[in-house]
Amino acid sequence: MNILSDFNDTRTAFIYKSNYELKKAYLMFKLLSYPLLALVGKYFLNLLIKINFPIDRLIRQTIFEQFCGGENETECLKVINKLNINNIGCILDYSVEGSNTETDYVSTLKRTLNLIELSKIHSLSSFIVFKPTALGRFDLYLKKSNNDTLNEKEINEWQRVEQRYHKICSYAANNGISVLIDAEESWIQQSVDELIENLMIKYNKSSCIVYNTIQTYRIDRLDYLTSLHRRLSKLNIKMGIKLVRGAYMEKERKRAKTKNYKSPICSTKLKTDESFNKCMNFIFSNINDFNLFIGSHNERSNLLATEIMKRYEIKNNDKRIWFSQLYGMSDHISFNLAINRYNVTKYLPFGPIKQVIPYLIRRLDENTSVSGQTSRELKLISKELKRRRLESDN
Repeated sequence: MNILSDFNDTRTAFIYKSNYELKKAYLMFKLLSYPLLALVGKYFLNLLIKINFPIDRLIRQTIFEQFCGGENETECLKVINKLNINNIGCILDYSVEGSNTETDYVSTLKRTLNLIELSKIHSLSSFIVFKPTALGRFDLYLKKSNNDTLNEKEINEWQRVEQRYHKICSYAANNGISVLIDAEESWIQQSVDELIENLMIKYNKSSCIVYNTIQTYRIDRLDYLTSLHRRLSKLNIKMGIKLVRGAYMEKERKRAKTKNYKSPICSTKLKTDESFNKCMNFIFSNINDFNLFIGSHNERSNLLATEIMKRYEIKNNDKRIWFSQLYGMSDHISFNLAINRYNVTKYLPFGPIKQVIPYLIRRLDENTSVSGQTSRELKLISKELKRRRLESDN
């Protein structure tokens, strides 16, 4: 069994990128290392979109190519093939946002079913993903989470939401694909959790098809995990868990302050890290009941996962354990895990350039706010470019 000690092998990390691609990535992360410049860039990006300025080409050749696979599924195949060669799968993620009509929800359903078929045909990965609010109305989830009484129209609307979930999970199960269901804001998550638990009971009897997403920056998630395990393990149901830190921290804290209730979010990053690792340890200690998908860019958490696997004598390529990072970020983690035969997949966002701008802006935010993210990328790219120069000179 190969054991990782760190993620510093840059030859492995950037084996799929040419010198030109690495230099472009370096320049982009260098620009992101200046928070004020990134802030101004976001402002002008939004402004240019509002005035319909033709920015597609500029965006495509910079931030879009770094973080997205293409504008459609076909364009993504080139990136997919490069990653597959290096034993890394892809999860195609249609990153267009703003769904809020029945037509939008039906469109998302059709596209998700098509992605399942595409994943099967091209052996992209074992997973597809969707966001709950891409299949149903936010305020409807909120009413369900608050246990408010639905009127007849809303009852029918919720039944349509449930039907969309079942169509996706049923089709995925028939094609041997698992379904990652993203997390939402805490105030609507209860209805999502309840719906997913019912899906697990139906589809996770013989294999793990349905995965719920646990955002560990929430202070109650370990309690939720233990409760879920206590209830579903009695039924011999496999629990699929995608473990992440969380995506709505500022929004959560702002709402809690505005509405005068205790914030559901950990008070510090250290406490979030502790929460993530406690949840991960709990799942590994009950791994016969769980399948675990680790969605993390944190080096320590990924190394800890490999150490726990060694402790429990779990093989590197055990199909119950998966690691994942976003495309364009943390290649040093993804590729070094993959070369050591761990199961690795990249989230590969795609969609029309202007329509994925909200996703790209979040990547700008992430790389300017997450501690050490941009500087780490710059350091690793610089190290690899230097290594290649020395190798060329010799």
